[in-house]
Amino acid sequence: MTTPGKELLFLALGGSGEIGMNANLYGCDGKWIMLDLGVTFGTHDYPGIDIIMPDLEFIEDRKKDLLGIILTHGHEDHIGALPYLAADLGVPLYANRFTAGLIANKLAEEGLEKEVKIKTVDIDAHFQLGPFGIRLMPLAHSILEMSAAVIDTPYGRVFHTGDWKLDADPVLGTPSSAAALTAIGDEGVDFLVGDSTNAFNPEASGSEGDLYDGLLTAVGNAKGRVIVTTFASNAARLKTLGRVATTTGRTLCVAGRSLDRILGVARSVGYLKDFPPTVDFDEAMRLPRDKVMVIATGGQGEPRAALARMAADSHQIKLAPGDTVVFSSKQIPGNEVAIGRIMNQLAAKDILTVTEKQAHIHVSGHPGQPELAALYGWLRPKLVVPVHGEIRHMHEQARFALEKGVPDALIQENGDLVRLAPGPAKILERVRAGRLILDGDVILPADGETINERRKLALHGHITVAVVFTGKRFTEVAISYRGVPVEDEREAFIDEMREAAEKAALAPAKEQEKMREAIRLSVRRVATDWTGKKPVVDVMLVQL
Repeated sequence: MTTPGKELLFLALGGSGEIGMNANLYGCDGKWIMLDLGVTFGTHDYPGIDIIMPDLEFIEDRKKDLLGIILTHGHEDHIGALPYLAADLGVPLYANRFTAGLIANKLAEEGLEKEVKIKTVDIDAHFQLGPFGIRLMPLAHSILEMSAAVIDTPYGRVFHTGDWKLDADPVLGTPSSAAALTAIGDEGVDFLVGDSTNAFNPEASGSEGDLYDGLLTAVGNAKGRVIVTTFASNAARLKTLGRVATTTGRTLCVAGRSLDRILGVARSVGYLKDFPPTVDFDEAMRLPRDKVMVIATGGQGEPRAALARMAADSHQIKLAPGDTVVFSSKQIPGNEVAIGRIMNQLAAKDILTVTEKQAHIHVSGHPGQPELAALYGWLRPKLVVPVHGEIRHMHEQARFALEKGVPDALIQENGDLVRLAPGPAKILERVRAGRLILDGDVILPADGETINERRKLALHGHITVAVVFTGKRFTEVAISYRGVPVEDEREAFIDEMREAAEKAALAPAKEQEKMREAIRLSVRRVATDWTGKKPVVDVMLVQL
């Protein structure tokens, strides 16, 4: 059992070596705190899976020493696992008003309102959790109320950035100033644990306030109906799009549950009070095409989102030749194929698409190199620990930090238990930091039997063999298959597998399990000879 002694420990259970699924632990004087508990999303490596979460076995074994979970902001990769994992940890959640509103909605959907306690704190709050002094500092990002965490311990001070950028005109919210960050640096920052997403970008991420003109031009030039898709969580972008709709004389319609949720929570805590009134889908379709603008979810190619359904003609909002779809977002790595599929569907309908490559209609929420350099200069940390990035991003931030004069940098990955202090920072050991999958309503290990079987089925297909015995002799063999690449000669394929099964069943008497295995191997051998595949073969022995 690893219990923090007179030391400061850091452990990432998610988000280091990947972009997403953030879950970070700090340990000190026998206690732990967690910063963020997010998800990532399924890929082709996880057939049938939408949500992937960090395996919290390490901290679940020590949950009596866990004091709370601090949420830096409300993006899914920072709060998405809370409805599935937080109740088992049994500790309060600390979040600002906007983030708390998003979390409350998630917990309510799972019926967990009474099981998980949310403690709402100010965006710039100060509070104490055991040996940890916590000070939140608002920073700009692509969602409302993102707060970095300044963590004071007897063994040093950590500045944990969360996701951030610099923005002179964020449209909504007021980030901490350069003077406030410099003041923190004057007090002393020992460890900067920070976002690496855009560490290769030599340019600053850009300002939300600068997007109005580009979006106004894109919408203003459109002749027919306009659909704008963006990240639902970006309330500042929604405010800008509301202005654009008003200026261009278009009535707004909103398509997507997550957009409705963000608008509702933002209004409930005092934002977007001047957002234009919206109409429902039926009214939007009755309006002249050049007098309506729809804000829709689905810019990342999500198959069930509003935009995908519009592209497939399965949504109440119908698109026609000459309409325009504006992608006010970037392509998240891994989503290129899904986004391309929707763009091709739109092109086939003679619908114009506008992306960030054609117009200034999107800025990132993560810091490029000029912003990283500025933060290093203000805070003057002794050590940088890159997080929130793939390995290449984290190594690049470490290299860049050293180049800019930070004395030291340490590269860690999920599962590396790091002692930050006392003494030189170093990795002490590797601990379990696996993944969990949400499969329907069931949480399972990502490397468990279920997903491995599903991968095999997806790759090789499945064969079922039923051998019927009357007494000690078999009387019939029935075979069916799915997903095995034999189409034109199905009967011949089945006949050859049946012959192999009969031959195995006629072999000298064996105990049942040995006979079952002999039949399985014989049938699979035929399938492999025919196809080069190794299907999953299930054998049923039926005794009459």
